[in-house]
Amino acid sequence: MPSPDVEESETLLSVEVTPVTNRPSARLIAESPVSITVEPVSPHPPNRLRRAVLRQQWDELAYFHWRYRPEIIQERLPSGVRVDTFDGSAWVGLIPFEMRNVRLGPTPSVPWLGSFIEINVRTYVIDPQGRRAVWFFSLDVPRSVIVAVARSVFALPYCWARATHTRDGDRHRYEMTRRWTGSADVFADMAFTVGEAVEDDEVSELDHFLSARWALLTQRHAQLRYGEVRHRRWPLQRVSDVVIDQNVLEAAGLPAPEGSPHARYSPGVDVEVGWFQNVPDKDSR
Repeated sequence: MPSPDVEESETLLSVEVTPVTNRPSARLIAESPVSITVEPVSPHPPNRLRRAVLRQQWDELAYFHWRYRPEIIQERLPSGVRVDTFDGSAWVGLIPFEMRNVRLGPTPSVPWLGSFIEINVRTYVIDPQGRRAVWFFSLDVPRSVIVAVARSVFALPYCWARATHTRDGDRHRYEMTRRWTGSADVFADMAFTVGEAVEDDEVSELDHFLSARWALLTQRHAQLRYGEVRHRRWPLQRVSDVVIDQNVLEAAGLPAPEGSPHARYSPGVDVEVGWFQNVPDKDSR
């Protein structure tokens, strides 16, 4: 039975992951002349979010992840951000879901504007303070106002797109076509069938690594920004009969993915997002 906490050791020089046999509380990234302690992966939120600026639901979410060579992802990240790896690989995800009831602080959700489909391309990183986070290459939504606000306020790479989600029993299909001039040929079409639940003691260490992320990392100009996320542990279900046609990963500057993705589904969680804070560099620890 896998442990609910996933911990590894890695050196940034080789970007390899070596399992830890005595399971200390964290791991070290060795980088001359400074080593930083990296927080462990845990499926449970760390309860450090002091004040939520955004509240929302992430529903009917699918995870599709492919392996990439770490150096391919590392060269696409800004200075100070390290690619996070599992089993010697970086992982890139294509994640479609229904964003529902988005609201700012204690205000109510705005009908239509506060609920929409999102399809994002992401990878997993470590910030200069040793905190694990999600790094987004793109986030496509069909609300131009959301795109403008997210880009200007949170410096997240949102894009304006047409997006639909259809469902026939356990069979789902998400489709997206980008609407911006010069990007109309960027698309993603994902169909899949949702299966039985993955019980807590059956969740793999890879599933924890990919799903248990409690922060977003972005960059405004040269300043890294870190936003905490809080929600309950992800309920996961198995996925089969996956059919994906897409070029949104390539549009993000990534090589085309190879092989079948690692796939999971979640009915969703209620989410709180904290205000983004500037990230001190590693010498400020």
